Amino acid sequence: MKFPKGRDVEDEDTFVFNEDFSAPLYRIKVNAIQMKETVEENASTTERVFQDRQYQVDAAIVRIMKTRKVLSHTLLITELFQQLKFPIKPADIKKRIESLIDREYLERDKSNPQIYNYLA
Repeated sequence: MKFPKGRDVEDEDTFVFNEDFSAPLYRIKVNAIQMKETVEENASTTERVFQDRQYQVDAAIVRIMKTRKVLSHTLLITELFQQLKFPIKPADIKKRIESLIDREYLERDKSNPQIYNYLA
């Protein structure tokens, strides 16, 4: 039993076991109270998930480039969307590609900056 009665749960509310309750069914389903997530918590959770997925994105890019050796930007992004099982923004993919270029896994082609070369 909840005191005071109502649907919303506040910090001051109390719950008491009702010993007089009986039901013909053996199982009683009690819905769990869902916590409300604030906007800041939602943003921080999204950021942490993206940080965890960065390694998966990096690995997928390197895997694709290792097999193809030379690939254009649009084809690389198309392949990534097919391989990755989670939604990702093209801007985030571009950041990961730039990171791999900085770490010398990839390089831009000297004649065409839209083409990437894999560095062994």
